[in-house]
Amino acid sequence: MSDDDRLDELSSKELHDRAVRYALRHLDIPFFFRLMEALPVAEAATGDIDGAEADALTLRAHIDDVTDAGQGEVADLLRPMYLEYLRDHGVAAE
Repeated sequence: MSDDDRLDELSSKELHDRAVRYALRHLDIPFFFRLMEALPVAEAATGDIDGAEADALTLRAHIDDVTDAGQGEVADLLRPMYLEYLRDHGVAAE
């Protein structure tokens, strides 16, 4: 799918929610692993060193943060990941 899918018009939160819903619906466990790997880096980039450290050390923190990955600066930093995932799977903005 190309850039004419209108995904660029969506907020980072909307992209996150759409990607997570798609991954849940299709039981795409590798997507969640990639997201959990990317979260500590995104949090550290926003200055949340404590959050990044906790995520790197515990699976529970990762699971909690999957929901929060659609918020604020973290969502903005992960935006390219969401766009790539949705486009790779042919999901458009409707």
